[in-house]
Amino acid sequence: MYNILVTGVGAIIGYGIIKSLRNSMFSLNIIGMDIYDDAVGQQWCDHFEKALPANDPEYPEFIRKLVRKHNIHLIIPGIEQDGLRLSKELDFFKDLDVKIVLNQPSLISIASDKWLTHQLLLEHEFDVINSHIEGEYQELSKQLHIPMLVKPRRSYASKGIQKIYTEFEFNFWKSKMREEFMVQEIVGNDDEEYTVGAFGLGNGIINQQIIFQRKLSGEGATSKARVCRINELENLVRNLAQVFQPLGPTNFQFRRKDGVFLLLEINPRISSSTSLRSAFGYNEAEMCIEYYLEGKIPAIRKIKDGYAQRYIEDQVILC
Repeated sequence: MYNILVTGVGAIIGYGIIKSLRNSMFSLNIIGMDIYDDAVGQQWCDHFEKALPANDPEYPEFIRKLVRKHNIHLIIPGIEQDGLRLSKELDFFKDLDVKIVLNQPSLISIASDKWLTHQLLLEHEFDVINSHIEGEYQELSKQLHIPMLVKPRRSYASKGIQKIYTEFEFNFWKSKMREEFMVQEIVGNDDEEYTVGAFGLGNGIINQQIIFQRKLSGEGATSKARVCRINELENLVRNLAQVFQPLGPTNFQFRRKDGVFLLLEINPRISSSTSLRSAFGYNEAEMCIEYYLEGKIPAIRKIKDGYAQRYIEDQVILC
């Protein structure tokens, strides 16, 4: 039996990972952690620990104690903040017999900055979305058209994204974001958004991938998804992998404009679609156990066709 620590179990990725683990072929003891003691995901864990925030100075020592207390074999970050902090503290855990599901440090660094990602795409001659980090409204409104999109260079789950219609709005957000300011053309439409889950082997090779055409919720997570099989997009992800060298679960987000797929961003981690992917046969959490704990290239899954939508469900605990 493997002891698996999942972080952020009160958030959609965290409890999605738990759901995927419960549907896996392995016998598991799942330990969940979250900074909130009423985190909903604890209901599906074998043990729950109230966590320190990832930015707490004592966070690394807190994780060490959990690993020793529960004899943890594998840590799967369920929120971006935990993954980023753990990636910076790897030396602190070297003496522990524990594996951590983390992507390549180089990809984590690049993907955390949308402008750096954009520059690397240009360098390797991929089609890109027209983007800028400098310029004035009159000039950029002609190039990008109105409305245009302002977003922080460093953000996640669509946080901080604003549609800009006026010069006043443009100047307000440019002043507010300062060095985080980035502005883009709005490409495609809400019906032309795609998310691709890919398991990278760290050498430019993608072991397997799954494509969803999706709709986003207001919180930035997938709310509706349909399994797609698009050779052109699969080949594009393989080409991107040659450049970015992903390791483990990696999420690529695209919009299609005039038949061309344009990369929105890379999330070098398990994403909020993970439980949906698992339902169609692509179980990322199970793959992580195969790869990180058993030292195997994950077996190729049979992906089922279908459509999924999410809805709000009550979790009632009687006292």
